[in-house]
Order: sequence, then C-alpha cells, then structure tokens
Amino acid sequence: MTQSPDIVIVGSGVGGSTIASSLAATGADILILEAGGHIEDRPENRDQRAIFQRGHFRPKELWYEADGTAFNPGNYYNVGGNSKFYGAVLSRYRREDFEEIKHQEGVSPAWPFPYEVLEPWYGRAEKLYRVRGQIGEDPTEPHHSTGYDFPPVPEEYSIADVRERLKKKGLHPFSLPLGVDIEKWLSKAKTPWDAHPNSNDGKMDAETAALSVALGHPNVRLQTGSRVTKLEAGSDGKITTVVYTRAGETFSVSPKLVILSAGAVQSAVLLLRSADDRNPNGLANSSDQVGRNFMNHNSSAVIGVSPWFRNTSVYQKTLAFNDFYLSDGDGGPPLGNIQLLGRISERVLKGSLPNVPEALLRFVTSHAIDFYAMSEDVPNPESRVMVDGDRIVLQWRRSNWDAHLALVAKLKAVLKSIGFPIVLARPFDKRTPSHQCGTVRIGNDPSAAPLDPFCRAYEHENLFVVDASFLPTSAAVNPALTVASQALRVADHIAAEDLRA
Repeated sequence: MTQSPDIVIVGSGVGGSTIASSLAATGADILILEAGGHIEDRPENRDQRAIFQRGHFRPKELWYEADGTAFNPGNYYNVGGNSKFYGAVLSRYRREDFEEIKHQEGVSPAWPFPYEVLEPWYGRAEKLYRVRGQIGEDPTEPHHSTGYDFPPVPEEYSIADVRERLKKKGLHPFSLPLGVDIEKWLSKAKTPWDAHPNSNDGKMDAETAALSVALGHPNVRLQTGSRVTKLEAGSDGKITTVVYTRAGETFSVSPKLVILSAGAVQSAVLLLRSADDRNPNGLANSSDQVGRNFMNHNSSAVIGVSPWFRNTSVYQKTLAFNDFYLSDGDGGPPLGNIQLLGRISERVLKGSLPNVPEALLRFVTSHAIDFYAMSEDVPNPESRVMVDGDRIVLQWRRSNWDAHLALVAKLKAVLKSIGFPIVLARPFDKRTPSHQCGTVRIGNDPSAAPLDPFCRAYEHENLFVVDASFLPTSAAVNPALTVASQALRVADHIAAEDLRA
C-alpha cells in the first residue's frame, strides 16, 4: 500500500512533534509515523517500585558495545519519545555554547550560526512548552527578547533553605525553567516528575505541548505502531519512499518531504541501514559522519546527607547553579551545570542498591539533598553509532571526564561547606540516556557534516533530520529546548522554501 502525503515525519519526540506543530498551519498533508504507542494512564506511572526497581517501562531490546557486550538501553519508544519521562528542564544553551570553547580535554567547535540567530525561536519554543521560569537570576543566562509567560514552579521549604545556604556562600542559584503544571501534576499523586511517565498529568512534553497543537489540524495524522525500516533514494538523490512495518506487515509511503526525528541513535541507524548501490555507506553519508560524534552528557548523581537536615520536599527539582559553567571558578576551563534531581525516595534508591533495606534508605533520603552534575561531552568522530546486521552498536568514547570529576569535587566541597558532612556520588552510564546527540550534525562544510544549518541533508534535498542528532555540540544543559527551537526555525524555512505554491 502506497500513500503520497506531502510530508512524512518519522518519530513524535521533541523534534518531530515540534516541527509538526509549526508546519500544521501550512495546510500540507502531514503523516507522523511513530514506532510506539500512547502511554496509558496506569497505576505503574506513579509506582516508583515499578519504575525504578522492576524497570516496568524500559524497552525490551539490547544494544551492543564494540566488543560485543550487550546492554539494555534506557531509550523509550512511545508517542512523545523520551520527553514522556524527562525532567521537563527547558534551558537555553548559553550564548558561549554556540562559539568554540576550549575544554580541559578537547575543543567544543562553534556552531554554523551564533546564539542570536536561534534566539527568536527560543522564545517561541518557551511559549509552546509553557515554560515557567525567572530571567535575571543566573549570570550566565543569555539575552531573552521575550519573557516567560509563567512564574517559576514554587520552591518547597527544604529547597528554599538550600538556596539560601548557597547564596550565603556567594553562589548564584536560580529557578530552573520547567515545563510543568505543578498543581495538575500533584493532583494525580504527590511524586516528582523526573523519570516518571506523563499521561497528560501536567508535564509539558512533546505530546502534550506540541503534538496536541499539530493534531488540532485536520491535515495532520498520527499513525502509531509504525516502525520505519528504510528510506529509499532515487537517482537524483531525493527520498522517494519511506518503508515501515505495522502489525507484522510492510507498507510504504511516497512523500514530497521526509523529516527524520527518530532520535540521535535511531536516526543515524536508519540512515546507515538505508544504504544502496548509489549510497554504499548509507544515506546522507558521503562525509562518513553519520553515526559519528555521538555525545552523551557526563553526569553524576551527588547526594549530600546531614542528620540535621530534614528534606520534606515532594518534587525538589526547582533549582540549579552555573557558577562553574563557563569556567572552573578560578580562571580555568569550563566544568558544567549543577541542578537538583527529582526527589530521590527510598523506593527510587533501592533500584540502585537492591540489597539495602528500604527502611535504612528511607532514613538516608529523608536527610539528603539530591543534585545532578552535568558536563559537556566533546564531539569525537570515533565515538559513534554503528550497525551490524540487526544489531545496534554503540561505541561511546567518553571525553572530558576529568573536567566532570572536577565538577563533582567542586559540588562535594560546596555541599560540605553548607552543612552536609556526608556526600555520595555515582556516575550515570550508557544505560541512562543522558541527552544523546550529535550523530547527524549540522555544519557549513558538507565534507564534515551531513546537514546544512537548516537540518537539510546536503545529498538529499527533500530530507531533513530534526532531533538531537543535529546538535554539533552537547553543551552542558538539557538539550530539549534547543531541539524544539531549531525545529521551529526549520519549519519556518520549509514553509518558505519548500511549500510555496
């Protein structure tokens, strides 16, 4: 069965749903193909033992390291993509993140355009995702031409206490920009939202904030359970066919434009698996850069414990500080961002410490504050996604790790100085998708980047890749808002250049 919509969007995560929300108003016939289904409203959604101990929502698949070792990745396949589980932090990259930055280990290259080019779409994305925040608290905050429509998510008493302690030490804590309707979220159950699935419970994810706008137009259709397996290109380089499977059957569509938004790993995998006689290395890959430059933030959980501190918070994740973001605080290279984790309970912690009784973990967590330290992973062409038959092979060569260890050490010292004598740290590994990006990056030179600055494939004029794979650098902040902003920018470009009558 062959259909001929104007546009096929592969994936309904932040990139795919956001670009659909903007293109919907053009009247183009848009078909969104999503491999997964909707997250149903079930008790497991707020059951922390189900989520963190039994892995109820983890995908039933294996990826492989280069040496053949198998692991279960933490990526999700559902309407809304990984954003259904994200921490709803919607930060802008800093202005400096678009420029070349020298790190302790390697260089983070400049983007093909400066921050100012993307700035107007940052404002539009903040409105679309109904971001709550406060401008002016963070000295590293870049220029905003528009303000937030909503005030910050209210800070709980215990967190306000920690904020004051940090300020007294000369640090600059600020309210995280968040896409959460906190009253709606808590009315369902009093839990954090970080790593908890959202079934229209108040978290502004790709489905609830962007896809809902797109599907409000009769010319946009969402088809779930449809896994795209191959893209076919004609002799002129244009993508002619999108092949997918659904309920055990194979189908195809022949759109005018294809927007690939399957995620940093799966988008690269699909391009590589679409190799043909004219494109033996895969589509969009004459540069041999598809799958390369994989980045995954260097990140650690850092928990400060004090018998004199009582953490009564429910959700906790409202505060961050960037005092070590642009430098180490002493004139040295950048270290990264520090933000609160969603509140860690004994039920959450037991997922990592299965042999420790919950009663003991309850005592620890009730006297703890939980931070997330995040550092930039510098792009490396040997850090890459590959395919081996049906296998996905991930060869992640973590970079800039010493800088991350320095950030963790700084955070430990800060926590001890503000009254937390016991500080524990644990890094996250590849099983946790800490903002995977970079595998099909944008750039001005087609010999070094598969995509132009508007995410169009240099070799296939009707193919765009709009998800975290286009990011040329990971920076050290959550990438969702940057992906959404570029998606809106690309949508405007497509509407002006590709959909004109």
